[in-house]
Amino acid sequence: MSYKLTRLSMLLMLLTFLGCSGKKNKQKGRVYIENKEGRFTLYRAGAPYNIKGASGFSELQTLKEAGGNTIRIWDTVGLSAILKKANENGIAVIVGLPLPESRYLSFYDDQAKVDSQYNSIKRIVNAHKKDPALLMWCVGNELVFPLRPKYRSFYKAFNDIVALIHEDDPDHPVTTTVLNFTQKDIFNISMRTEIDLISFNIFGAIKYLKKDLKDFSWFWKGPYLITEWGIDGPWDGTQYTAWAAYIEPTSTKKAVQYKERYDQYMPVNDPRYLGSFIFFWGQKQETTHTWFSLFDEHGRKTESVSAAAAIWTGNNGKDTFPKINYMLLNKKGAYDNIILKPNQPANAELLIESGSLAPEKIEWEIYPEDWYRKGNVNNIVRPAAVKTKFSSTADLQVAFNTPAKEGPYRLFVTITNRNGNIATSNTPFYIAENNEKK
Repeated sequence: MSYKLTRLSMLLMLLTFLGCSGKKNKQKGRVYIENKEGRFTLYRAGAPYNIKGASGFSELQTLKEAGGNTIRIWDTVGLSAILKKANENGIAVIVGLPLPESRYLSFYDDQAKVDSQYNSIKRIVNAHKKDPALLMWCVGNELVFPLRPKYRSFYKAFNDIVALIHEDDPDHPVTTTVLNFTQKDIFNISMRTEIDLISFNIFGAIKYLKKDLKDFSWFWKGPYLITEWGIDGPWDGTQYTAWAAYIEPTSTKKAVQYKERYDQYMPVNDPRYLGSFIFFWGQKQETTHTWFSLFDEHGRKTESVSAAAAIWTGNNGKDTFPKINYMLLNKKGAYDNIILKPNQPANAELLIESGSLAPEKIEWEIYPEDWYRKGNVNNIVRPAAVKTKFSSTADLQVAFNTPAKEGPYRLFVTITNRNGNIATSNTPFYIAENNEKK
């Protein structure tokens, strides 16, 4: 028994040494990470660089004005143009190099495909390694790092790419992202790769991050980034209707959640923390076109942009925003499981915060629920709106006829104030035929 305990103790000591020792400081180049007695500092152009980041690649002038200094992108589509625009606005870029997930062993066991990927990434790295906007490279996004031997081909391909970047571009660190804080992934990254730092994409689970970091510090004490963080996403933990339509907060409530979440849970005082990236700086379709979008498709700002500015500068700025409390559809709210008959009169009412000025413009729209996924991957294109005639019955009220086709829908509203800023809200509802026997 004592012999087994001794072997276990020795193994734990070895793993602790390997996991905590971290990577050696790279030769100081254009961008590097310095470790001084467990305090990590990112340097760029010879000076400490404190990342104030956003995930996305649009509205870069607004990002700069709000106090942001870095963006993170997921792939290399339009990379030259993005880097050029970023440099013009004094913004640094973490460039994502997409890889298939480790579970796709049919890819990683095919040497021809692996070689083609390697050569493509080599061309990209060497084409852009001297770009003044480049901050670091991110190999893969939300990869899973398994332990089992059958994944050797994945690790070899992954490590070959990391080694390639270290060799061809020693001026820029290399990271990878994982979803949430998972000890298994961190262990395997630490033990089986030469990544310079780990990056986390984390939303609701950020409330546990400080404890998770502390609990695993016996093994891993390396530097890290939070490359995506934000409001709760449309997944487990978010309330939904009887037909599984997730209920989205108003943009006004999202702005409050962004600021509170950052203030309460972001580990800004951790000496290993190098910065974070708010999600999503721009407009994107993910369950809805408004869920994560800090802007609309026209570049109009929601109040969450002001929340980001407060995070980065301590100042909300001079912008004012319209404020929505909630919406009622036939006098019911989103949590009331609203089921309506097809092609019938309905009415909606918007309730704004007390003291808010009346909006300059109100836009109502109906969209089908975007829940038909392929491979459990979100659509990236917004569904077509349902043609609907809205008739104003009062300042914040409208009447309309419900859609004729059975199924799940959402009623959206966007209000605009006099300076062009917006607030958004939506309510899910279901159209059901009346099949009762007469």
